Formats: sequence, C-alpha cells, structure tokens
Amino acid sequence: MTETADDVKAAHVETSSALPPEETERLSQEIVAALKTVFDPEIPADIYELGLIYKVDLKDDRGVDVEMTLTTPNCPAAGELPTMVENALASVPGVGVVNVNLVWEPAWTPDRMSDEARLVLNMW
Repeated sequence: MTETADDVKAAHVETSSALPPEETERLSQEIVAALKTVFDPEIPADIYELGLIYKVDLKDDRGVDVEMTLTTPNCPAAGELPTMVENALASVPGVGVVNVNLVWEPAWTPDRMSDEARLVLNMW
C-alpha cells in the first residue's frame, strides 16, 4: 500500500466505538492533547507533531490502542517513550486501558512531521 501525503501527517483518533458522538469528540480532543504533552527527550517537539503516532483507536469500552514508532530503532528513548504515551493517555478522564504497540513499518521519515514540528526544528 502506498502512502499519500495525507497519510504521512499526524494520526487522527479512529473510533470503533458506540460511545455518543459528543463523548467521542471530547475524548478524541483530550487524547490528542495528552499525546502533545509527550516529547522525545532529544528533540524539542512533541511526538504527535513529529508524526511518531501512526494510529489511535478508541474502543467501545473506552480502551485506547496506539500504534507508534520512533525516529530510529536505535533511539535512546525507546524504553521510555511508549510508557510515557501510556501514562499520558491513562491520565485522560474517561479513558480505559491503554495499549501502546511500537511498530517499525512504515519507517518514520521527516516527511511525517507537521508544519508545527518543522517550524520548531527549523527544518524548512
């Protein structure tokens, strides 16, 4: 499957949930806000804007499944970033069990960064 320009931007919260639309919207916004509080210790941009979050799935039981990657498999923060994501999302009121899955396909590239991250990192 080939990625389009829209695919390589930050992930949106997907829902496979029967929660009321207002609750889904609130949780989605708060989940994204929580993800934006997690920073790679070596890069002054949050992991959401860096494009490290590939998928967020909000379930019927309010559980959240996350697929994320790192800038490189040798990232020194590999041991701590998934736990930081789990803790940030678990702090969102109304969120149930959080599962973070670290993936390597597709590989992360700077193309995944948002304009906001490019601005912070002066990568224009």
